[in-house]
Amino acid sequence: MLAYWLAWKRPRTVQHAAKVVVTPLMSLLLDRAAPTAEFTPSEISPFFWANGKLPTSDEWKQLAAQEFRNYRLKVLGQVENPLNLSLVDLRAMPRKSQITLHHCIQGWSGIAEWGGVLLAEIVKLARPKPGVQAVVFYSFGEGAEGGEFYDSLSLRDACSSLTLLADEMNYAPLSQLHGAPLRLRVENQLGFKMVKWIRAVEFVDSTQRVGEGEGGYNEDHEYFGELANI
Repeated sequence: MLAYWLAWKRPRTVQHAAKVVVTPLMSLLLDRAAPTAEFTPSEISPFFWANGKLPTSDEWKQLAAQEFRNYRLKVLGQVENPLNLSLVDLRAMPRKSQITLHHCIQGWSGIAEWGGVLLAEIVKLARPKPGVQAVVFYSFGEGAEGGEFYDSLSLRDACSSLTLLADEMNYAPLSQLHGAPLRLRVENQLGFKMVKWIRAVEFVDSTQRVGEGEGGYNEDHEYFGELANI
């Protein structure tokens, strides 16, 4: 009963306690364990659920109407080399395709092919300054309670060989519903960490100065844990 009362009346306190007690243990056990299972084209799910609503900003609508030809990914923050990359620039970089299983925190899963540039290539080009600990992804889309959606990854997860900025799904251009022009794929995390409709990427020394300081929109507004490893 006490646990229910605390979770209802003091959710931020419970969230912070979990971050102190549970998160380090999960990090110790799971940080180095990367999912290795990849699937065949014949195993791709016939239907893949699309969570969230399309962005409503005029900027995104104009870009979508032009098939994102004028889109620029802004890479900023604590880096030696800020970037402003078009989709043409991104598609000229080393690419990877992977067929993986998506796990949603709501309980559903699905298999899909994702293609795009390894986020590690962006890290290499941007050259993070000493002290950078995390990468924040800002969306054109809104969160459930309004305001810009955002989430973050540790620099370690950002550099994983399974972490992509995807512009392709099931061997076709990424659809608007699934996150065009770019969405994050990080295969050792739950789906809510995989930001869609990416507007900008920021390198930071701490997520405490981003939003409410808990590491992401859902962490700030719905008290999710910052670590969502699977």
